[in-house]
Amino acid sequence: QVQVVESGGGLVQPGGSLRLSCAVSGSDFSISAMNWYRQAPGKERELVATITSDDSTDYADFVKGRFTISRGNAKNTIYLQMNRLKPEDTAVYYCNAIGTYSSGTYFTTTFALDAWGQGTLVTVSS
Repeated sequence: QVQVVESGGGLVQPGGSLRLSCAVSGSDFSISAMNWYRQAPGKERELVATITSDDSTDYADFVKGRFTISRGNAKNTIYLQMNRLKPEDTAVYYCNAIGTYSSGTYFTTTFALDAWGQGTLVTVSS
């Protein structure tokens, strides 16, 4: 019932900027934190930035001062503003939502929510 959709990826030159968007939709869920991860070819997936339900933010060292995670006006929407991009930022970027959700219309059960989008490709190259 919970869907995560990213958008905004593309090709950009070194030093350029991109803004990624993530929207979570569905029903019967509650989000405690949302994260941006990325994964380059042949590399492990790594955490880029996180924002909690009280709007506390944190960043990986390799993006501090360049990337900003923020919440949108729409419910359960976040952005990742990426500035001064480097070739090593090239990766598929994934949005991740953490929280809880319930399933069932007559009997209901609460589950841990760990939802992922399909990813959006960011390529930084001349």
